[in-house]
Amino acid sequence: MEPSALDGVTSSSSTGGDAHQIVRPSFPVRTARGLSRMYTYYLEKTTIWSKSRWLAFLTACVLYGIRVYLLQGFYIITYAWSIYLLNLFIGFISPQVDDEDSNSPVLPTRDSDEFRPFQRRLPEFVFWKRAMQATVISITMTFFPFFDLPVFWPILLMYFIMLFTLTMKQQIKHMIKHRYVLGRMGRNRIRGKK
Repeated sequence: MEPSALDGVTSSSSTGGDAHQIVRPSFPVRTARGLSRMYTYYLEKTTIWSKSRWLAFLTACVLYGIRVYLLQGFYIITYAWSIYLLNLFIGFISPQVDDEDSNSPVLPTRDSDEFRPFQRRLPEFVFWKRAMQATVISITMTFFPFFDLPVFWPILLMYFIMLFTLTMKQQIKHMIKHRYVLGRMGRNRIRGKK
């Protein structure tokens, strides 16, 4: 029996007719969908709690750091986790549309100084969600000794510092060139007369 485009609906019946019958998904599929919906529901409820979310992320990072320090291992996991967080951070502070990336012709505008709000390539909530997922996965990986590969950690640390420095230097040059500053990315507050 070949599955149709509709989920859980098959077009062939045992009697050979054209009647559609609904096939109920298996228990593991139903359970996974239910858990996924519940996870999404509670995750979306946290969108308004920005400070609490970042505090939870900071707590998870501290727990991970303590765990790696006490175990004296899992440096390759820490390195991969750090590179991933750096990649997320660069996406977070980068504009969604980069004039240098688009090779298509641009229509002329009357006023080049027209205000355009800063739109991030990676929104804050998505940044937090992916960073938190990476941290939880990294913490989980420290419970499995086969992920503790023997490496000389000072080399990884020096390479990460070098990569961080070069990447941030390039990003700061880009910010200066296109006149967007990290400190001005928040909401503009309107102040009344004193």
